[in-house]
Amino acid sequence: MAAEQIAVALWDAESAVDLALTKTANFTGTIPALRRQAGASALIGQEAMERASQAVMALAEARRALVEAHKELTIAKQQVGLGAVTMDDTGGNKPPIHIEATAVVARNRGRALRAVSAA
Repeated sequence: MAAEQIAVALWDAESAVDLALTKTANFTGTIPALRRQAGASALIGQEAMERASQAVMALAEARRALVEAHKELTIAKQQVGLGAVTMDDTGGNKPPIHIEATAVVARNRGRALRAVSAA
């Protein structure tokens, strides 16, 4: 049960960072596109674009940290004797991209601990 709670919380965090990264990158790309569409000088909005680009990089670093935490949890699950189980759904699909009610979505899609080897 604890492993399932950790897995769902990890999926929530990964999904949240991916969504934030997507939205921030979209925002960052909108700045020069609209500047160009308006025919404004390249100087207009430069600082804003630089700050937005810094936010993208910070989110990318956060994503890397979560990926590393995911790897560490794989090691930890073996240390507590859960090396033969994985969180998955019967269709083998990845967790949902959206972050709203991920725990409910995971349960509704039939995600649960299941054996992956007999050893």
